[in-house]
Amino acid sequence: MSCDSDPYIFTTDTLPSNLRFLPPLANGHLGWRVYNNIMHMGGVYNGEGGRCHRADVPCPLAVKVELEEPVQHTYSLDTHKGIFIHTLSSASATATQSLYSHRHYPNLMVMEILLERQATSQEPVTVKLVSSFTPQSKDIRFETGPDYRGGSHIQGQTTTAEYPGGSCPTVHLIWTPVPVTLMLPPEHSEARWGFILVAASSLDLAEASFDEGLNLMATGSLRPSHEKAWQELWLQSKVEVTGSESLCKALIGCMFYLLSAFPSIHDTSSSFGGVSPGGLSNGGEGQDYWGHVFWDQDIWMYPGIALFYPKLARAVLEYRVGTIDGAKDNAQKQGYKGLKFPWESAVSGREVCPEDIYGQQEIHINGDVTLAFQHYLYLTEDLSMFREGLGSEVIYGVADYWVSRVTWKPEDQKYHLDGVMPPDEYYYNVNDSVYTNTVAKLGLQFAVELAELLQHPAPKEWQAVAEYIKIPFDEEHQYHPEYDGYIKGHPVKQADTVMLGYPLGLPMSPEVRRNDLEAYEPVTDPHGPAMTWGMFAIGWLELGEAEKAQLLLEKCFNNIQGPFQVWSESPDGSGAVNFLTGMGGFLQAVLFGYTGFRVQKDCLAFSPLLPNDIFELCVRGVNYLGSQMDWLLRKEEVCIILREQEGSPGNTKPCNFQVVLKASGTKIPLTPGQPVTFPREPGYVCKLISAASCWPF
Repeated sequence: MSCDSDPYIFTTDTLPSNLRFLPPLANGHLGWRVYNNIMHMGGVYNGEGGRCHRADVPCPLAVKVELEEPVQHTYSLDTHKGIFIHTLSSASATATQSLYSHRHYPNLMVMEILLERQATSQEPVTVKLVSSFTPQSKDIRFETGPDYRGGSHIQGQTTTAEYPGGSCPTVHLIWTPVPVTLMLPPEHSEARWGFILVAASSLDLAEASFDEGLNLMATGSLRPSHEKAWQELWLQSKVEVTGSESLCKALIGCMFYLLSAFPSIHDTSSSFGGVSPGGLSNGGEGQDYWGHVFWDQDIWMYPGIALFYPKLARAVLEYRVGTIDGAKDNAQKQGYKGLKFPWESAVSGREVCPEDIYGQQEIHINGDVTLAFQHYLYLTEDLSMFREGLGSEVIYGVADYWVSRVTWKPEDQKYHLDGVMPPDEYYYNVNDSVYTNTVAKLGLQFAVELAELLQHPAPKEWQAVAEYIKIPFDEEHQYHPEYDGYIKGHPVKQADTVMLGYPLGLPMSPEVRRNDLEAYEPVTDPHGPAMTWGMFAIGWLELGEAEKAQLLLEKCFNNIQGPFQVWSESPDGSGAVNFLTGMGGFLQAVLFGYTGFRVQKDCLAFSPLLPNDIFELCVRGVNYLGSQMDWLLRKEEVCIILREQEGSPGNTKPCNFQVVLKASGTKIPLTPGQPVTFPREPGYVCKLISAASCWPF
């Protein structure tokens, strides 16, 4: 099977019985699950410390359409256009309700109603608009404001700041009032109505956004401008397979929901509030991790988006830069120097985890954050992010934290990180988590590299700790124990040690890589979080075992809840929804597993390997060193088209790319617009390099 005529549209005639699996509509600033009377705004939290959660914002567009006569229902999520459509068809009329969070104007949400007469009749056609909206919130004290240009208006502040002395965000809502009924007069064959909702942090912005919405409606540009923004996104990226319709739809769903969580590529406000495991549509009190930002953003969701969209990747880094003051406070409270990024982050960067042990011990978050910065630099060579963008302060601050956090033990002449919790949260207060120590080592090495690049004096301790930090290894069994004292065969919650190979790239032999996979795969909780199996799949693909990898990747399909491709955290439907973390891991298994892409300092290495039931993989819009490339991977060959050569951000020097085949040593130049096809060789055989290096050493 292959993708049918339009795999980007998910359609059903019945809604899921569990309303948690209704499709989210988000644009990086506003998030809403269709028909829900609650929505959320990026950066708007209520509650102090561990009680901090995304503030519930009432949604005036929580409206269902009903016709008085028997109807046939159709519900569609058009991921190409970012619109949810409910169609009601009867003998006399068709009513169509369209809902969307505007992709270009982030403060706008829209509902449109189209009523069409199906038969010649002199009778009016009436539809009911059933609303569950009330202008109240348990998190925000709203009061009624003066109407604005026919729009209703409420305003309020959250009740409790994130930390003592912090500010309470303000929310303004202005919306077109929704009537109880709409009527198509006898003399008309069709009629259209539009309803807009504006949510903003200030009255000026709310009124300006409402003005914009009214103007767009008046000129007929409201929906076209939204669709154009989604079209622009999809033109820059595509991940499609031929051979499996279910995989094709899953990939499209992952890309759509992940992109929905990020701001517009034209947004220059730098107010992005990060990505939480359930996205903006979820995360109220006690739900979906309360809307907090974890390592999920930097390790799981970020890499797949960064491969296509350097501007969106930079938005993630800027979010972390914006929390530097909170990270300093966290480190000081622990008694250490530098920066300690919170295990759970909201706006300030202070720890908001409800349980202290995670914030105290799950310190690998620091290494996860710096890995995203390193990944970005290798993809873009954009040094402005590290100079003017203060990225260097993040990297150096984390390095200082590691130096102050380690303990030197003379008996083995090694540095140790004691009293930590690894990514496998079944264990805590352990010493020398192999994942934690490895990301610390990589972060320190990158700090030294960046300091040299920026001509910044690097403390000698950075290199010393990187060189002598203990990386646990069992010589007898030739594998990496999860931590010092781990007993082989003990249960594991999720991907942990297997991530040493990817994404960390710790050098090891194929034998050790295999031993790690075989040690942890059978003892990993089958009901654990969805992203885990993607990491095992990548490991087996590295070893050339595509069919074994595919069996593991297919486990993820149990977490996809139909009909709208909404992910649950666990395969039984429990846990967080819409679980972007699982989507990110699944997407990486395809983008970095099937292709073998590895973003390295001086090249983009690749080694494609497709399982038997996948005939080809199309990856369009890979953005490397400022140039976009389209890749078509088949069983026996690879085709690359270099779209353009603009130079990387902050550096206009063009890059002359060539592909190097390791086995033969052949060098194949890439010419913009001209496809280059070459046979696929086994193993890590290919590198895409810039013949004229853009690195400004």
